Amino acid sequence: MTLLKNALGLSHEYIKSAVQSGDTVVDATCGNGHDTLFLSNLVGAKGKVYGFDIQAEAIRNTRALFMRSASFQNTALISCGHEMMEQYVPAGIAAAMFNFGYLPGGDHQKATKKETSVRGVGAAAKLLRPGGLITLCIYSGGDTGFEEKEALLAFCKTLDPKQFGVLAHEFINQKNHPPMLICIEKK
Repeated sequence: MTLLKNALGLSHEYIKSAVQSGDTVVDATCGNGHDTLFLSNLVGAKGKVYGFDIQAEAIRNTRALFMRSASFQNTALISCGHEMMEQYVPAGIAAAMFNFGYLPGGDHQKATKKETSVRGVGAAAKLLRPGGLITLCIYSGGDTGFEEKEALLAFCKTLDPKQFGVLAHEFINQKNHPPMLICIEKK
């Protein structure tokens, strides 16, 4: 057993500390629905989860996971990019989770892009309530992953330190570009 968690495990630990029953949260990249379901269980029946993905396959996968768990009442799945979240989500969210890269088990050519990813994180930052948290799991392998990682890091460095705390976690002795976690807390 290891005490050091990977990026996704750490993101779940941080999100658990920021989210309570009844909160409104965002899964900015539904993927196969595991984080969406995690968030749904955290906010409970009185909370609300907004899940975004541009791939129909990801929305189908997420819906199928929820149907097996019988826990779909508090969740809205939205077939559009996370950069559009301000059009669907009210201000005052407790948390937003992003997993950048491609759909696990899906087409590696269909991956998040630096321009829309930066806009999505910016939108989430505007919607975040004080004490709220955004987690960014950045998978930097692949054709555009390194550019996306650099763009996200550059954007996070521009966030006003009087309004946001930004923390980066990464394993520095692993091969093949392990995922990096960035946490953004609104003060």
